[in-house]
Amino acid sequence: MTTLTILPSGTTTEFTAGTSLLQAILDAGVKLVSKCGGEAKCGACHLFVTEGRKGISKMTPAENARLDSLIGIGSKSRLACQVTLLGTEAVTVELLGALSG
Repeated sequence: MTTLTILPSGTTTEFTAGTSLLQAILDAGVKLVSKCGGEAKCGACHLFVTEGRKGISKMTPAENARLDSLIGIGSKSRLACQVTLLGTEAVTVELLGALSG
């Protein structure tokens, strides 16, 4: 198992390779809004991957298209519903303000 750290709360949890980032966050007891059922349609689960980017899946065209339509994205932006945790290294994510609990 590999470690996921969720900021700003500092929550740390372990995950199994192949787990969705969104599911790992929810399983850790951290609130993160996801309105579209994981289909990259709403962008509500937008977050920043601050460390461990080699430990996550590559961006899909659908995710890239949704991110292009959002305000406040950056080079570390990802949609939690579209990321698979590979289990190759520890990952740290930063949840964004109003969309996280």
